[in-house]
Amino acid sequence: MIGFVLWLVVGGIAGYIAERLMKEDHPLHINIVLGVAGSVLGNSVLLFVLGLSGGNYIAQLLTGVVGACALIWGWREIEKRRA
Repeated sequence: MIGFVLWLVVGGIAGYIAERLMKEDHPLHINIVLGVAGSVLGNSVLLFVLGLSGGNYIAQLLTGVVGACALIWGWREIEKRRA
């Protein structure tokens, strides 16, 4: 149970940092989703492309931030093409 709560907290922090870096304004639940999804994306890239895995909470936070920024960027690109 504690692992799940820490997963959400780290995801929320990662989403918030990515939101600020990308100059967006999202509610808390979107930040959590972006951070968690960004962590999954970032860890998948690290594992399958670079062959790296694991890390402490700081490494997971940085991976989540980078992944969430990639998701925000991708969403912006999709929105540009729709317009």
